[in-house]
Amino acid sequence: MAEAFLRWAGGKRWFIQKESHRLPNAEQYKRYIEPFLGGGSVFFYLEPKHALLSDYNEELIRAYIALRDNFDGIYHLLEKHQINNSKDYYYRIRNTHPTDPVDAAARTIYLNKACFNGIYRVNKSGEFNVPYGKRDVINFVYQKLKDASIALKGIDIVAQPYGTSIDEAEEGDFLFCDPPYALETAESFVGYNADSFTWEDQVQLADSLQKAADRGVKVMVTNVDAPEVRALYDEATFLIDNTSRNCRIAGGLEGRKVYPELIATANI
Repeated sequence: MAEAFLRWAGGKRWFIQKESHRLPNAEQYKRYIEPFLGGGSVFFYLEPKHALLSDYNEELIRAYIALRDNFDGIYHLLEKHQINNSKDYYYRIRNTHPTDPVDAAARTIYLNKACFNGIYRVNKSGEFNVPYGKRDVINFVYQKLKDASIALKGIDIVAQPYGTSIDEAEEGDFLFCDPPYALETAESFVGYNADSFTWEDQVQLADSLQKAADRGVKVMVTNVDAPEVRALYDEATFLIDNTSRNCRIAGGLEGRKVYPELIATANI
């Protein structure tokens, strides 16, 4: 079975370990659609034959496409990164801007592996600026990456806004949405990147998912379980449930705690 090959803030590895029973079987939907791809843990767990994977992060999407289409070339470069990994080497690679798709994808995957906590963050110039993660020994597992590449074969992978992917969902499709979370409340909204995903986006997302559910799309969305977030989803359409998750992305121990998790589903 394939596994996610990237570490990602807010990733759903924990979800497939704890909540996979909530996911529909392959026979229950026509196409899998994920508008906030990130690390793709749910996709790799399900391994659907027909899927649309998307994200607004073009660098991320280019890495997925390159791994799908040129595994051997990427793995060859990752072996080089693995052998040469060090603090100085990390910053040297971080400062490069390769234009070749394979070189660029290998850079993205290497930086994700070697950076602090697998965080993806860019400065105002759009340059990746996460510091070295002090992991002097890293290991790219051949079979894990190969299985991911195989799972991506024949899959549509595009860089586009979440609303575009949601609008493409048709009756019988399964739409899994794991947006940047609304942590705390609407009034004090913060997220993994609050500058690019605001509270207004949360409201617009809920409206788009309501319309998708009305079209007969199977919908599952996760978020923090807060009253303001619950209120976004009409209980006449969505079944609202909750669970909990451990957050390990925070730099300080005070931020590494258990958070309540909302799971809203429709037509499942």
